[in-house]
Amino acid sequence: MRRPWNSFLPLALLPVFIARLAIAFVMLAVIVTLARTAHAETAPAIVRIAYTEFPPIEYRNEQGEPAGLFVELTRKVVEEAGFEAEFIYLPVSRIYLYLKNGTVDLWLGLSGVPSLKEEVLESWVNVFPVQLSAWYRETTEPLTHLDQLNNKSVIVIGGYTYGGLLSWLKASDLIRLTEAPNHRAAIDMLKLNRGDYVLDYRQPVQNILNQPSDSIIRESGIRTRNSAWLFSLASPRAALLRDELDDAYQRMVNRGEVPPIQEFTSDFFIPGFPEEHR
Repeated sequence: MRRPWNSFLPLALLPVFIARLAIAFVMLAVIVTLARTAHAETAPAIVRIAYTEFPPIEYRNEQGEPAGLFVELTRKVVEEAGFEAEFIYLPVSRIYLYLKNGTVDLWLGLSGVPSLKEEVLESWVNVFPVQLSAWYRETTEPLTHLDQLNNKSVIVIGGYTYGGLLSWLKASDLIRLTEAPNHRAAIDMLKLNRGDYVLDYRQPVQNILNQPSDSIIRESGIRTRNSAWLFSLASPRAALLRDELDDAYQRMVNRGEVPPIQEFTSDFFIPGFPEEHR
């Protein structure tokens, strides 16, 4: 018959053995805790980044993954700054809300959004300019003043606010608005004469003007804006993140790994553009 393990110990030494065993377990627990803490301290901090449907600048691809020029650039810069990027796909209206309440740290957006003026810090880095345009058929009069939209039908993209211009359009009794679900649908509606003008940004539209029938489409500029990282002021690390990402971008420029920083140019506005949305 096998003897129990504790029968080999003198009865007087049993308390000492149990005490040492307890100390060993405590030390093991401390070592595991310290190891986990060290891993947490060395793991890159996560930066929550909002992006939306704005191809080829930023969009969600067929695999449901973040893609686009601005997305890939941001991924590299965030890594250079020592952080880990977590991209969150959202409609623009939800992005505005999440920036205001701090659910996301930053947005790959555009400068000068009136409703976000007191809610975000804009990066010093400007990678590329973005132009909002009016698109129309070749038989339609080019847009040279915003008053020409009066008594016209204007197609807008669902979810876009156009930097606040959409609210001005909606408030007008003279402008009829029709909503399209995406850029391609808006151009197709225009070609079918379901609107006089499409309001949309140059890059996404140029990206999809690849059909022979698209040759009838023309463009008039409405305003220009600058690309920027918009950091949520609801986050206590907003200023830190801006400085870290701007500095990281500058280091990458110096190494020739990213495009040079563009100067923030004065925005162009078509005559008649409302002052409250400049």
